[in-house]
Amino acid sequence: MKKKQIMALLMTSVMAFSMAACGGSGGSSDGGDSSSGGDSGSSGKSKITFTFRDDGTDLETNALYKWVNAAYESWDKKDEVELDVAPITADEGNYFTKIALQLADPGTCPDLVCEDTFQLPNDAAAGYLTDLTDYVADYADWNDGKYYESMQKMVTMDDKVYGIPYCTDTRGLWYNKSVLEQAGVIAAGEEWQPESWQDILDACKAIKDNCPDVVPFWCNAGKASGEATSMQTYEMIYYGTGARLQDEDGKWITKSPEIEESLQFLSDIFTNGYGPSLSLVLNGQAANTSSREYLPQNKLGIDLDGIWITGSWKENGAAPWDGYEDEVGLAAMPTSEGQDPGTVTLAGGWALSIPENSDNKDLTFEFIQHMMSPDVYLQSILDQGNICTRTDTAEEEEYSAQPFFETATKFLETADFRPQNDQYSTVSTSIQAMVESVVSGTSPADAMNQYHTEVARVVGEDNTVQK
Repeated sequence: MKKKQIMALLMTSVMAFSMAACGGSGGSSDGGDSSSGGDSGSSGKSKITFTFRDDGTDLETNALYKWVNAAYESWDKKDEVELDVAPITADEGNYFTKIALQLADPGTCPDLVCEDTFQLPNDAAAGYLTDLTDYVADYADWNDGKYYESMQKMVTMDDKVYGIPYCTDTRGLWYNKSVLEQAGVIAAGEEWQPESWQDILDACKAIKDNCPDVVPFWCNAGKASGEATSMQTYEMIYYGTGARLQDEDGKWITKSPEIEESLQFLSDIFTNGYGPSLSLVLNGQAANTSSREYLPQNKLGIDLDGIWITGSWKENGAAPWDGYEDEVGLAAMPTSEGQDPGTVTLAGGWALSIPENSDNKDLTFEFIQHMMSPDVYLQSILDQGNICTRTDTAEEEEYSAQPFFETATKFLETADFRPQNDQYSTVSTSIQAMVESVVSGTSPADAMNQYHTEVARVVGEDNTVQK
């Protein structure tokens, strides 16, 4: 009997040591009442571990890093709670893979995670995220119109809420005015608004002919750019044909004239030498290179990208650009031939979610509410350069006065969204491969055939359709 008691004590000690060594992890799924202690840090305090994507540049300038630390410093529970900031350094595609592995493992799971709303349905379906429906029922701001209803829908699946949205965005064509003037595309003081894809190609030709040291057009085009390649390149183009990724029965469209037409536009960009070199565009830093280096340095004419890139150009951003509001313009992406509605944009966003394996759920949700409180949130959304999700923040003069935000918000009038479908993230990977294949020289027809093969393999032939 004594031997059994000794063994039991040893096992208890080992388990206690293991739990302390896990940092921000935990295996409880009972709501994680913080009053019972939850996960503890080295100081004996409760601990919240926050995970987000670090793009590998200066962490001190990362908007999310600054936000969470500012929120913690102003939180009235700071003395009771330890904050562990645990970024994942990765390109966008690898972030989703790495975070899924962390969420699935109680030994590595954080308490608070940044979820792209396109990935959120997949992680919710996998059981990785906590259903926050009961939490938001008591969250006054959630129920009093302080969040845009469209943003609330982006984090709701099967009538269950899986995150608190903290940003949204729109996409368009950023252009360097000096370059377009030198190329003869616009006159001095004019704005540029292409009416069709052909207008874009014509502008690219003029830039190439008249500005030989300038890249005419840049878009995310590789697998390393992950969802950015799918959403803000392929879907921004493809949706401009009037087509969508799924048909009315929810089947994935894998072959169609619209797919081939969209791929042909990309092929025209790269086969005519209008795009950057493959060494520049087929890596995870491509978007930073275009927005933080080439566009400000007058080495790029047109950049298909999102409103958030202005965050880098601000005084406290990653690549400050004095006078950017006068040196660049923002045009809406036209539909393929100028057909109704004339322009197109994709809107996305990110949310703060609590993993199912967190053992500090109550405390973490309190912290989310503080992070999203108007005084704390305003500076963060200014730093991010994204469109806010709170209606009261949108009315703040400091927010609404930002260059290009009125234009970017107006783009929401013709905005579309990615499918709220847990198969989308897998299909998106096939889109990225298809785009990279085309810009690398594969014919649009061959790339489309390969896309059909890959999507049919992962979702089943019966879940695909050819037009």
